[in-house]
Amino acid sequence: MVGFDAKNKETINSLYLCRSCGLILREPFQLSCGHRQCKTCIEAIEGDVVKCAECSEESPKSEIMPDRGFRNDMQVLEISCSLCDWKSSFKEYEEHLIKTHPNPVCEFCQEKFNSTIRLDEHKQKECTKITVSCPLKEYGCAESVLRVQLADHYLTDQHQTAIVNVVKRSGFKIANEQHERMSTMDVDMRHGASSSMMTTHQQIRRSELSNHYRSEQHQHSIANDRQQTKLSVEEQTASVEGANENLDILIQNLPSPEGNINGMQYVSYDGTLIWKITSFNEKMMDAQSERQTSIYSPPFYSSPTGYKMRARLYLHGDGNARRTHMSLFFVLMRGPNDAILKFPFNYKVIFCLYDQTPQQRHIIDSFRPDIKSNSFQRPRSEMNIASGIPKFVSLG
Repeated sequence: MVGFDAKNKETINSLYLCRSCGLILREPFQLSCGHRQCKTCIEAIEGDVVKCAECSEESPKSEIMPDRGFRNDMQVLEISCSLCDWKSSFKEYEEHLIKTHPNPVCEFCQEKFNSTIRLDEHKQKECTKITVSCPLKEYGCAESVLRVQLADHYLTDQHQTAIVNVVKRSGFKIANEQHERMSTMDVDMRHGASSSMMTTHQQIRRSELSNHYRSEQHQHSIANDRQQTKLSVEEQTASVEGANENLDILIQNLPSPEGNINGMQYVSYDGTLIWKITSFNEKMMDAQSERQTSIYSPPFYSSPTGYKMRARLYLHGDGNARRTHMSLFFVLMRGPNDAILKFPFNYKVIFCLYDQTPQQRHIIDSFRPDIKSNSFQRPRSEMNIASGIPKFVSLG
């Protein structure tokens, strides 16, 4: 789940925009650094620490609190609906979206969704028909391309030159800072510069590079295929070649998307997930009060070299099923073996709610993927948009 989209989003004070998803804040939480993110954007981050997408400062999740005063200030914001001509205050916007646009359609690819929340997630992360700016725009790569063409764009000379500019700008200043700080030269300066590069916000915003390189890892464009990435670099001067070496170190130091999976001891590799939900009553109360509307299962795999997946459960319902049913969805995740797997994903998905009483009246439902939906294409971000059964179990 992401923030709220609006036609006038670009004219709204940036204080009211989530530093993670870039949309209008949905239930703002304030980090230790003072920046704010949507509650749901924070919940989607695995682990006990949240790194600010703006300044890279880390905040323990236990210390991140809802900013209710700021949320109250947001209620008077003037909002123009992203889907129609409706205009009013932010206070009335969510109710308008639920009542007026229960099944919105993406204006770019014409895919239909069961809530505006799903639509906004789709446009923010998945829609291949949307034109997006290069993540390295501020470093000289001003190209705008269709999202589906980003992987090809990353291989262009213009983009490779921007990468070199990033490393040169960062490495040179950090090297100078270290030179002033050190009394001897018996330290590996390149290693120090690369390590500092990962933590120095003044040079590079960690979030931009992290997202950028994660989306490139499946391409043989930088670290894995030297023949493609060195086409222009080989013709550079010795200083640029040195910068390219720093770039290699930077990429190696980037955290793997697989590195932060919680609960590895529970990961299944046979296509079956047994998901025991602890503290159920507490989680249901959170869902009813909308403090936390959904929860994710641990990731699991269809086989040791197969698809990576997880489930997403809305205990108090999602979209049209809110307050009437539990909603259960299947989420296809980006996995280490996607390059050798068949897409779109077209295997039957079966959900079962186990009745743990002696009666064993299990509730079982299933669905076949819509292979035209982006939810079942090869993931280009950490997770595809969830798809499944909105009315899985009645709450009545």
